[in-house]
Amino acid sequence: MQTYYNILDKIRTELQSDLFVNTVTNGDIFDVDLAKQTIYPLSHIMVNSATRNGSTYTFSMSVLLMDIVDISNEEVVDKFRGNDNEQDVLNTQLAVGARLVEMLDRGDLRNDNYALSGTPQFEPFTERFENYLAGWSLTFDVEIPNDMTIC
Repeated sequence: MQTYYNILDKIRTELQSDLFVNTVTNGDIFDVDLAKQTIYPLSHIMVNSATRNGSTYTFSMSVLLMDIVDISNEEVVDKFRGNDNEQDVLNTQLAVGARLVEMLDRGDLRNDNYALSGTPQFEPFTERFENYLAGWSLTFDVEIPNDMTIC
């Protein structure tokens, strides 16, 4: 049975193919060295739970999509945009999550029997961690075939 390995590998491969992702990690978020600036933009995969439904498994997953926010030393001229690229980071990382969801919903991952189940949830965050990071927490369910045999 390779079910757990397969789902992690498929999601990782899809994220690595995105232009706005430099590093993909998985597991507990506290194991990631968030202080390193060379690894960003970072996507971090977490498996929340798995449910066996006869011939399929449904995995509840969260993916943190994040990048470092750069703050300019120049005087703030535009009060709406501020003196940083937070809106740019939120925009690009939302696009990363949207592409992943689309691939699960109707793209190559769907064609490989990795089907989005239910409605994905995107929740923005800023300054969530020790350095000034912004991004999205994407939570979704994926249904995949149960490849376990009874012999």
